[in-house]
Amino acid sequence: MDLDASDGGRLFLAAIPDPDTAARIYRLARRLKRARKFDGKLIGPERLHVSLFSLGGLPAPIVRTAFEAAAEVRSQPFEVRFDRSASFRGRPGNRPFVLVGDDGLDRLRSFRQTLGVALARKGLKRLAKNDFTPHITLLYAERNAEEQPIEPICWMVSEFVLVHSMHGHIYLARWPLGV
Repeated sequence: MDLDASDGGRLFLAAIPDPDTAARIYRLARRLKRARKFDGKLIGPERLHVSLFSLGGLPAPIVRTAFEAAAEVRSQPFEVRFDRSASFRGRPGNRPFVLVGDDGLDRLRSFRQTLGVALARKGLKRLAKNDFTPHITLLYAERNAEEQPIEPICWMVSEFVLVHSMHGHIYLARWPLGV
């Protein structure tokens, strides 16, 4: 397994929706894009995810250590619930338009904290920083949109993955939950 992202790609740990949920999120994103008259390109259903920790730009030995830490994490599957759309600050003309939530993401926050503790135990404390706003990026827009409620999007997180992102997403590793 190639844990090197020196080719310009990005490596990150993520929670991903199941294919049916990803298709639902994509359909919602298409409707929201039209309603807000955004020009940005939608992120395809196969690329939708919640980033947990970025490993991009790190030397391969550190990525291997993060891989080992991830393999040690044990958790039961849990549900996530996104109930609003919003814009994040970004570069002018490149503002992330995302799905967010509150209480429906507490278990995801807790899981990420557990993963962060595993990283810190392996000496990767700087990766395990606490600032985390769970979100799913739908597209990058030229302007902001006001936060608005949506019909909730829910799914059971039953695994997390190591993603290599360059010209698409390749899952380098998968760790099932509940074992």
